[in-house]
Amino acid sequence: MIIENTQTQMRKGILEYCILSIISRGEIYASDIINELKTARLLVVEGTLYPLLTRLKNNGLLSYNWVESTSGPPRKYYQLSEEGFQVLQQLDKTWEELAFAVQTSLEGRKSGSKVSSTKKVN
Repeated sequence: MIIENTQTQMRKGILEYCILSIISRGEIYASDIINELKTARLLVVEGTLYPLLTRLKNNGLLSYNWVESTSGPPRKYYQLSEEGFQVLQQLDKTWEELAFAVQTSLEGRKSGSKVSSTKKVN
């Protein structure tokens, strides 16, 4: 169905931005990223997150540290690189522009006014 495809594409479009924003707060474990995304109702599974984290790392936006765990194997904690912070700042600006554009285009609908079309009649 078209609505499901559109919703999926909208979520995919902001997923990377949300992940970078979460990681920008400090070192974080992947399952904690998933929990934050679920809390935000941006549902993500490990099969989606790990390839994205790997791609972000390979693009120089993230690094990670292995930290010993008392309850199992060592854990990989992610943090933004300097380049990651720069990209995030650019994405912040893009998000502000997009949010403004969406909000502006929704304003007429919310107030109940309709856009009138003007057709030339010959």
